[in-house]
Amino acid sequence: MAVNFLSNQQARRLFLDRHLLLRPGTGNGKTGDLARLLDDLGFVQVDSVNTLARAHDLILWARRGQYRPRSLELAVGRDRTAFEHWTHDAAVIPMQFYPMWRLKFQRDEAHMRQRWPVWRREGWQAQIDQVMQHVTDHGATCSLDVGPDEKRASGGWWDWHPSKTALEFLWRSGQLAVCHRQGFRKFYDLSQRVIPADHFAPQPDLEQVIDWAMMAAMQRLGFATNGELAAFFDIATPAEAKGWCTRALAEGRVVPVDIELADGSLRRSLSTPDLLEQVASLPEPSGRVRLLSPFDPALRDRGRAERLFGFRYRIEIFVPAAKRRYGYYVFPVMQGDRLIGRLDARRQDDMLAITAFWPEPGIRMGKARLAGLEAELTRLLPFAGLQGMSHAAGWLRDGPPPGGPS
Repeated sequence: MAVNFLSNQQARRLFLDRHLLLRPGTGNGKTGDLARLLDDLGFVQVDSVNTLARAHDLILWARRGQYRPRSLELAVGRDRTAFEHWTHDAAVIPMQFYPMWRLKFQRDEAHMRQRWPVWRREGWQAQIDQVMQHVTDHGATCSLDVGPDEKRASGGWWDWHPSKTALEFLWRSGQLAVCHRQGFRKFYDLSQRVIPADHFAPQPDLEQVIDWAMMAAMQRLGFATNGELAAFFDIATPAEAKGWCTRALAEGRVVPVDIELADGSLRRSLSTPDLLEQVASLPEPSGRVRLLSPFDPALRDRGRAERLFGFRYRIEIFVPAAKRRYGYYVFPVMQGDRLIGRLDARRQDDMLAITAFWPEPGIRMGKARLAGLEAELTRLLPFAGLQGMSHAAGWLRDGPPPGGPS
């Protein structure tokens, strides 16, 4: 079987186009446009850290400059065009994918029953039943509404009290759904009262789910190994993904392709004939400098980002301050089809405080590129509800700080 080839530049551009980062973004980031955006991405990761903007909001803003956080809140809490659950982590997911998540609900429940230490506690099932009855009787429920007299756990399970843990179990197993949030606090209700009937009723079989998950992942990655396909939605097991790739390759639905990596080596992957045909017609990348969330879908797979872009990124939230190389929460910065640096910035009152920008090796911060970075930060201000920005002395560095990569 002939093996196709993508140069590193071609591979980067196909990957970024699949992630809506190659071309200038259009659309208002509301209602129907937001639903299409979520569908194109597959999901957006939800994260609570808010040094400047929450991860899910920055992901969407990077692609739709008019997007505002209220739109995603309405998509989940009012319009029901999206739901919250897990891929590799907590995420907002297009509502039309809900039937495919039934397999994940089942597998997550089995995993929790096997691995969560709380199952060794006497009366744990009764605790779950009690919380489920409360939600059934009272509707929208948050962790403050259950177990008010319970003690928090000491050192583990995020210091959850037992009823909060029960809510999490019922949500992860699909019995409850997030009906809305207040601030960042989740409110849960019975899934059948949250999920629209036409999405709640279908129950696809295993083969349908695996086939959908693999092909949907391929369409959003552009090319991938069987392991990368399995990890995208984290629905299929590695063995299921490998079996699907073998069958799809024999049927001609996917074809082999060698991907040139940033270091010049080749990585054997799979793609589809249609995706490979698109490469020749991809436009030159937008010249916009883009501030990305550390959890942007284009960077979520840290190994893939390093292989493809030569950009090694590790978030340092959990690294002791004295041992951090860059900072607590540093934003990757992209221009065109390259990652050009990292920005340490945060909100201070109503200002955007710029602490440092470290260009990547080989990146020269000339007048035009600096102007592009300043323009991106200026665009960010109304989105983040800020009035202006300040720059620390010496904020523009010559290159990465000394020490090993992080």
